[in-house]
Amino acid sequence: MALILDTGPLYASLDRSDRDHHRCRRLIEEADEPLIIPSAVLPEVDYLVSERMGPAPMLALLRDVDAGAYRVEDLVAEDYARVLELMDRYSDAEIGYVDASVLTVVERLREPKVATLDHRRFRIVRLRHIDAVEMVPA
Repeated sequence: MALILDTGPLYASLDRSDRDHHRCRRLIEEADEPLIIPSAVLPEVDYLVSERMGPAPMLALLRDVDAGAYRVEDLVAEDYARVLELMDRYSDAEIGYVDASVLTVVERLREPKVATLDHRRFRIVRLRHIDAVEMVPA
């Protein structure tokens, strides 16, 4: 089992001024399963970090990736059809490319939970392998 990380918790863990910083940092630091970052999340985190904090936090994150603290999971060719399907089916809920990519990775890896702060959007999506994905932090 692994913990798939969406943008929100990953960003909050880097930004000490974020209201969710402590609980997201604790979630990541205390995880006893592998931490997986879908590759689509990294540009979004980079944008937010660069705009709000400069390059240092992103450099630290990439050093952690390089050291093996996180595994980056790319989409595979077959995933793009599922990303398209999720974006189309849930377009009214504004499920965009990054959210659909995260959920596609959760589904492909058959994981039961995802680390996200976007509970409203993620709650409505139905995945093929599970009735409802568990969202952490609660």
